Amino acid sequence: MNPSRNESTAHRNLALKLGMVALGAFGFGFALVPLYDVLCAVTGYGDRSQLTRAAEERPTSVDTSRLVTVEFIANLPTVGSWDFKPEVRSMQVQPGRLYEAKFLAGNRTGHSTWAQAVPDVSPSKATAYFRKTDCFCFTPQHFDINESRDMSVRFFVDPQLPKQVERITLAYTFYDTPAPVARR
Repeated sequence: MNPSRNESTAHRNLALKLGMVALGAFGFGFALVPLYDVLCAVTGYGDRSQLTRAAEERPTSVDTSRLVTVEFIANLPTVGSWDFKPEVRSMQVQPGRLYEAKFLAGNRTGHSTWAQAVPDVSPSKATAYFRKTDCFCFTPQHFDINESRDMSVRFFVDPQLPKQVERITLAYTFYDTPAPVARR
């Protein structure tokens, strides 16, 4: 028995298996887009049509007898060079009244780039009652080298928010993102 022939066959089999894994990973990458669309349709998160409907929504009545504290948090991932922070840490809001909050973002990457803010509302039972009518998180944002700017979010808290919820946290995580592709 020739040991080099066995090694050659083993190397060929390993190369074939690794090639199949790479091909599978490549195919999985393409499958992620439709899977993400299905996930968005099922959960309602990230669905562009819902963002459009949210932007058209307006408060109809104000509950002047109640105040809810809305806290703002800005997070950055461990990679990337950004400044990102809320202008104010919290505000007292009356459910049903339209408010605006600002976040300051600054590009410190050393090159022109794009970024996307991903929102999170907690407690989770408040998510359905926290309505953004306009938000920098709806679309990717382009930043030139060392550019800083205020970015706004306009929102209201639905007066139907359960009475036991007295505090809502709106947190954004700000990520580098590839340049958006024009939609057809």
